[in-house]
Amino acid sequence: MNSTIRDLAVPKPDPNFFLPEALIDNISRISLLSQRHPVNVLVAGKQGCGKSSLVRQFAARNNRPLATFQIGLLSEPGQLFGEHALKDGQTYYRKYLFPDAIQTPGCVIHLEEINRPEHPKALNMLFSVLSQDRSVYTDELGHIQVADGVVFFATLNEGDEFIGTEMLDAALRDRFYVMILDYLPPEVETSVLVLKTGIEQADAQTIVNVAAKLRNNSRDPMVVSTRHTLMIAEMVSVGAAVEKAFTGSLQINQDTLESVLLSLHVETKKIGPKTSENLYQRY
Repeated sequence: MNSTIRDLAVPKPDPNFFLPEALIDNISRISLLSQRHPVNVLVAGKQGCGKSSLVRQFAARNNRPLATFQIGLLSEPGQLFGEHALKDGQTYYRKYLFPDAIQTPGCVIHLEEINRPEHPKALNMLFSVLSQDRSVYTDELGHIQVADGVVFFATLNEGDEFIGTEMLDAALRDRFYVMILDYLPPEVETSVLVLKTGIEQADAQTIVNVAAKLRNNSRDPMVVSTRHTLMIAEMVSVGAAVEKAFTGSLQINQDTLESVLLSLHVETKKIGPKTSENLYQRY
């Protein structure tokens, strides 16, 4: 497998990345299917819950080169392939990485935030490479055929709270297998914080419990992603108190945080029963 074309490289595996067992099984099937033909996978879920990490780990664990493309930068069809530019008074066509990547056997193509283009029509040329024919023609580059074994991963956040996003076109969504990610169960998230940052189990449990309280607040729920809890844990690992780490990492006022901490202190039952730990494992 060629992993040396331009900027393509095989990412390093993360030994402490956890997924539900059912999702791991599904990812394994995607890898098998890709041996028959290119495959498209849509990974949806809350922000900061590991969508991009899943794509990187798929590439790492299957020894595949990875190429990531920010769809939010697109404003017109064909922009992924290249653009006309001016040099020494002459116009020429500057080819981008995308056509090389999709012609690299076994490459993992990450289409990040696929529902956030500057203009929805900017995605039109993707229909061809994601379709059964797996080919596209451009005047500048001619006929481009998607290589054997290529896997397209598209990731998205979908909802009114995400500024600049669009509902994904139904005809485009129809070309993908779909995987949904959610927050990790509390006990798994606690283990992740300990493994990745080296903080004490008790501090990790407090961080996860506070995050769960904020997420599940019926009056004013707050998005506290696993990315956020890891940032907070990293602050604790270099000496910050949990309270200071929260206020320094989230837009949360001290009164709200103290109220959450107080409620946790008087509770006798831990948040989240340990019933799902055996359903998650390292990927």
